[in-house]
Amino acid sequence: MSDINKKKMKYSFKNDYSYGCHPNILAALAASNMSAEDGYGFDAYSIEAAALIKKLVGSDPDVFFVSGGTQANLTIISTILRPYESVISASTGHIQVHEAGAIEATGHRIQAVNTPNGKLTVEDIKGQLVLFEEVHTTIPRLVYLSNSTETGTIYLKSELMELHTYCRSVGLLLFLDGARLFSALASRENDITYLDLGRYTDVFYIGGTKAGALLGEAIVINNASLKENFVYNLKQKGALLAKGRILGIQFRELFKDNLFLRIGEYANQMAYELESAILEMGFNFLSNTSTNQIFPILPNRLIAALKENYEFYVWQKIDDHHSAIRLVTCWATEKSRINLFISDLKRLSNSNA
Repeated sequence: MSDINKKKMKYSFKNDYSYGCHPNILAALAASNMSAEDGYGFDAYSIEAAALIKKLVGSDPDVFFVSGGTQANLTIISTILRPYESVISASTGHIQVHEAGAIEATGHRIQAVNTPNGKLTVEDIKGQLVLFEEVHTTIPRLVYLSNSTETGTIYLKSELMELHTYCRSVGLLLFLDGARLFSALASRENDITYLDLGRYTDVFYIGGTKAGALLGEAIVINNASLKENFVYNLKQKGALLAKGRILGIQFRELFKDNLFLRIGEYANQMAYELESAILEMGFNFLSNTSTNQIFPILPNRLIAALKENYEFYVWQKIDDHHSAIRLVTCWATEKSRINLFISDLKRLSNSNA
């Protein structure tokens, strides 16, 4: 049997974009296939999708659809910042760790802050501002957040408001990466609404790729001073698709009948069930999460045994005998596979006790 076939037999908890797309989206793409539409985001589907998002967010934002998260991040940041300005991010932030230097390639420094939970605080930002030396260093101008973070944690409304208020007081802009916003907003701990995102960020984006779409993110610009000619930078960065309808159709479906949050609720519930069972077995976790990413700490021998039937990342070495793994659930995660993973972990744990 080939390595490819072996891999296909394993069930994946590796990420939330391994599977194709939610059936509603696939059906909508097929049903719309033969309609002729204007290009570059002027199709009827993109216009309708943008209107649905604007209604939720309020404050009359500008909405643009792009193909992926890295493209959204580099386009937003390169548009907002002057060449000598920098962005403050948690050291675990996607722009710092997983984007192949995309932000630096646009000429902008990332000021990375080590945080215990992937979240930035006002004190973290203050610590970076005192490093500024007139003329000789870059000028901090933008604060980058992820919600949920790369460690599965979320911001509360009070935290977002505090960050927004402070950023306004010192002339910083606030940008929220929402690649996993579907999971954050559906979290059992969440108290942030779409309206809050419109009020307390200058710009954010809504991730579709990890929320059941084939591809796509929706950039939402709240700050009027950032709107002018943004579309020109989209074009220059190759983000303005001729067949923009492909993105518009998907976001129309995600924001019709609350599908976006329903997907988040389901993915989170699958993760909660995994987490609860693993806790009952006496294992600890790397971080306290309430989203679709969990990070159990397991003996390396158990991890090797689980790898025989499951795909997941070994996230961090804890000591010579233990590591944290990352398990990610999504719209397509099967409840029966959750139960099987739990059963296998119990069996392997007992046999190696």
